[in-house]
Amino acid sequence: MLKNGSTKWWVLAAFFLMSVHGVASAQATRTWVSGVGDDANPCSRTAPCKTFAGAISKTAAGGEISVLDPGGFGAVTITKAITIDGAGTLASTLNSSTNGFVINAGVADKVVLRNLTINGAGSGLNGIKFLAGESLLVDNVRITGNNAASPNGVGILFLPAGASRLIVTNSVIANNITGGILVAPSGTGTAQVTVTGTQLSGGAFGLRTQDRTMAVVSDCVVTGNPNQGVVAVSTSQYVDITVTGSTLNDNGFGAANAGAIQSTGPAAIIRIAGNNITNNQYGLWATGGGQILSFGSNEVTDNDTDGNPTGTLTTR
Repeated sequence: MLKNGSTKWWVLAAFFLMSVHGVASAQATRTWVSGVGDDANPCSRTAPCKTFAGAISKTAAGGEISVLDPGGFGAVTITKAITIDGAGTLASTLNSSTNGFVINAGVADKVVLRNLTINGAGSGLNGIKFLAGESLLVDNVRITGNNAASPNGVGILFLPAGASRLIVTNSVIANNITGGILVAPSGTGTAQVTVTGTQLSGGAFGLRTQDRTMAVVSDCVVTGNPNQGVVAVSTSQYVDITVTGSTLNDNGFGAANAGAIQSTGPAAIIRIAGNNITNNQYGLWATGGGQILSFGSNEVTDNDTDGNPTGTLTTR
């Protein structure tokens, strides 16, 4: 026969396990939000939540938050692998005076933001601020109106502390006062960046990458940025960008010696192929030891100063 103390211990243990199971089972793989939902709901299809922040606590890691109908679903901080998808409706986040989405996830966590509108309403800090995670995919997302003073006021502010990837596809990042996408790894962090089929316009720069970054830009429109269209800035470590099949025009008219493609610093390299670079203050501008290497298939014409690549490359 068990002694009374042992019996109590087993009862407490069983109660603890049941409690843990109850918490785990409360998180669903798919949850839902609605403009007429309530965050007190379980976020099911028939009883949706009101906000992304309300739904994320009820969504299992690796799960997905879906949107039932048009609405504004609020800013949210993401600390785990998750997908937020607004397909089929107007899924918006209004982030006046704050960040729209903050990603501060685990080293193996993949975050997907898809079919969303993020509007800073003229006072937003950043549309998306990434601090940590394995990767961030931004697909068919419109980010506008983040006009807080630098170092904020960016459409996507990518500041990885570890080895992280950013993929931006089929998106519009426009009219964010500081810039479209800023990639600036912190500490010893590194960034692998792919931007494709995306418009970068109306910020001080379109895309700016800094130390310990490798990026590929393809089939993009980079226009109307007063400073640079695409710029690589190296203080001492590598910054490597390849720009292909893109249109860069009307950049650089708000600053001296600025334009469409700019490579700055001793370890900055930009490779270019098949781009149309026209009607900028500078078409190509390399300074401080930066390199611009051309495959010889670019149209660089009708800029105030076309500029020249620092070297050429051959295709294989």
